Amino acid sequence: MDNNIFHWAVGIENTFIPQARPGLRPLEEYELTQHYQLWREDIDRAADLGISQIRWGIPWYRVNPRPGRFEWGWVDEALDYLVNQKGLQPIVDLMHYGTPLWLENAFLNASYPQRVAEYATAVAERYGRLVRFYTPLNEPTVNAEFCGRRAEWPPYLHGEDGYVKILLQIVRGMALTAQAVRAADPDAVFVQVEALGWRWTTDERIQAQLPLYAAHTYLAYDLFTGRVNENHLAWPYLREHGVTEADLAWLQQNAAEVDMLGVNLYPWSGGELVMGEDGRSKLQGELNGYHLAEVLRQAWQRYQIPLMVTETSARRDVNGRAQWMDETIAAVATVRAEGIPVVGYTWFPVMTMIDWEYRTAEAPLADYLLHLGLWDAAFDENGVLQRRPTPLVEKYRRYVAQGSPNNPGTGERER
Repeated sequence: MDNNIFHWAVGIENTFIPQARPGLRPLEEYELTQHYQLWREDIDRAADLGISQIRWGIPWYRVNPRPGRFEWGWVDEALDYLVNQKGLQPIVDLMHYGTPLWLENAFLNASYPQRVAEYATAVAERYGRLVRFYTPLNEPTVNAEFCGRRAEWPPYLHGEDGYVKILLQIVRGMALTAQAVRAADPDAVFVQVEALGWRWTTDERIQAQLPLYAAHTYLAYDLFTGRVNENHLAWPYLREHGVTEADLAWLQQNAAEVDMLGVNLYPWSGGELVMGEDGRSKLQGELNGYHLAEVLRQAWQRYQIPLMVTETSARRDVNGRAQWMDETIAAVATVRAEGIPVVGYTWFPVMTMIDWEYRTAEAPLADYLLHLGLWDAAFDENGVLQRRPTPLVEKYRRYVAQGSPNNPGTGERER
């Protein structure tokens, strides 16, 4: 991996939650956005931007419909086209939420870590000639949030105890996935992706909360890479919710080596921490794009490994998204000028996705089109979700043509 090469990328939203229950609809982004039918055109659009990489996921539940059985037809065709025909280098999400329908209790299943490693082995053995970059599991903290704390995704646990149970099992699976991929593809590069954020405060009464917030933000990554011990700020929390010293020892013995930390950041990923009227701290406002620089600095100071912006965009109109693009790319240029090895930038998603609220609501699908991308989408009279370019397409293409971010802009805006 050459840290002097800058990778411009986009991503296609690939959340896979196929399980339904009363009041909860399946949330399968490839199905809902018609990527299974329109994948060739979607890949063409991405490649025409001049990018070198694309974040793209494999639907585990679909390629592994029964224990021990794999059906690769669609993935074979799509990956061959993406790599051999369009010259893109995929960063493959092995897991972007979701588990197979047959895996009882999803992440809580006793065999989950072994099952996901079995699947990862099959992927690496089949596609090692096409794929070099792998993400073992996208955003583990978000996964644990929706599966373990909010009870919106299987196995539908509630609260802090549920969160820790799911997080621990997810990280076990990540550890075995990393071992499995390394064994099948020794040249694999791991890009472990996490939802990061930035909080600040001017209130001395709550200043002490910030280090603990950071500890929880990075907790999944720290567990995955064997960095959690009795001195970790989150250790009392883990012990309170059932994590044992034996659990910790296993994670330390099976610690993964990560080649690159993927940083996901959106306007809603943080804000100012203030004291509410009830005496509890709360967030107000949201981030501007320049705050990405602080997030990248913190990640670099903490881990000293190459970084890549693996997701960023804004829930705004085209002008608002353009501003966010300018600010975040300027932030990347700023920290690169400081010597921090940020080796890539990803606009994610490249096109309209389906808002996750679709799963918990009842209105028609068209009501949940979430326009974060370079292409907006709308259903035509035949029910086809047509992708329509916005001015952001040419704007991003111009950035890509620069080779690397070279316009540090005006610096970070005052908070």
